[in-house]
Amino acid sequence: MDIRNELKKRILVIDGAMGTMIQRYKLQEADFRGERFANWHKDLKGNNDLLSITQPQVITAIHKQYLDAGADIIETNTFSSTSIAMADYDMQSLAYELNVAAVACAKAAIKESGKQAWIAGAIGPLNKTLSLSPDVNNPGFRALTFDEAVVAYYEQVKGLHEGGADLLLVETIFDTLNAKAAIFAIKKYFRDISQPELPIMISGTITDASGRTLSGQTLEAFYTSIQHARPLSVGLNCALGAKEMRPHIAELSQIASCYVSAYPNAGLPNAMGEYDEAPVETGHHIEDWAKAGFVNIVGGCCGTTPDHIQHIAQQVKHISPRPLPVVLETL
Repeated sequence: MDIRNELKKRILVIDGAMGTMIQRYKLQEADFRGERFANWHKDLKGNNDLLSITQPQVITAIHKQYLDAGADIIETNTFSSTSIAMADYDMQSLAYELNVAAVACAKAAIKESGKQAWIAGAIGPLNKTLSLSPDVNNPGFRALTFDEAVVAYYEQVKGLHEGGADLLLVETIFDTLNAKAAIFAIKKYFRDISQPELPIMISGTITDASGRTLSGQTLEAFYTSIQHARPLSVGLNCALGAKEMRPHIAELSQIASCYVSAYPNAGLPNAMGEYDEAPVETGHHIEDWAKAGFVNIVGGCCGTTPDHIQHIAQQVKHISPRPLPVVLETL
């Protein structure tokens, strides 16, 4: 099915948190290593993306739980699958393979579920920023160049596309310049192979009540900065719970000429860094957004589980999606 046709008819549901679900398995160092990396010279526990290679059955099972809960779109386990992020583990050379393997896990889950769903290749924000200096004593210093970011993203896009992803999701954007490097890499890759682009989803992160990204952009400035990509959807995820995200989604729905997505955390974290918002509460918050006509794609981020996604899917099932605005072309 063409996702654009489905978006005209109904609100689609994207899955919930991958990391939250992985934690439930209580995996140890040996589990992350598997046989292939048993003698690796660095600790690997916490490298969740590596599980697509060493424990693919775990990643596939998580995807299937989200599909069974009602997800229409599942995100690949590739949030950190770039050579830049994998440098923390000296695994830069695995970046391409990680993306291909992650798509294979998602495909296996869809086959097991017997359900129609789209695979969104998750492209994370990197662990280095192009707009901010990591050195407070040297504000002009950058740990990364734009060209280096493009090369890393290009390799990830290649892996996701050749693996068989249906969509590309540039998500959790706190620095729009990083996102622009990802967009440039996507455009360059598809030009280089002379094939039509996969639909691009873009999702930013508003870090606090100020309504700005970590690098200081307002929501409108963020949207204006990425509008040229002609994305399938633009939205927000992470950082905030649904209650706190509502005014920002309301604003975005008024300015975006494309579809709008939103997948908040399960409330704000408690003193232990854990998320306490019950699935029914998250579901009702998002039902409110849907009834107000704010959204086209909804789901969950940190702290959300298949139970959260099930409640969200039930609450929006019979609500009409936000209609695309009529954009007048200027001469």
